[in-house]
Amino acid sequence: MSVMPEGENVRKAVKWISDKKQYEPEDCGPIMSMIEKAAKRFDLSPKDEEFLIRFFCSPEKT
Repeated sequence: MSVMPEGENVRKAVKWISDKKQYEPEDCGPIMSMIEKAAKRFDLSPKDEEFLIRFFCSPEKT
């Protein structure tokens, strides 16, 4: 179980990255690149971007 953040834009970013990884893996590139794109696309704060890094790059995700 993971904790989802309260911000709607962060939830949208998590879904966007997850969908891209699942349905368009050839277009994803490195996860950090996807996180940067999501941060710009959804106008995320640095704190929100840090959440995405922890969420997608944590050791239990491997």
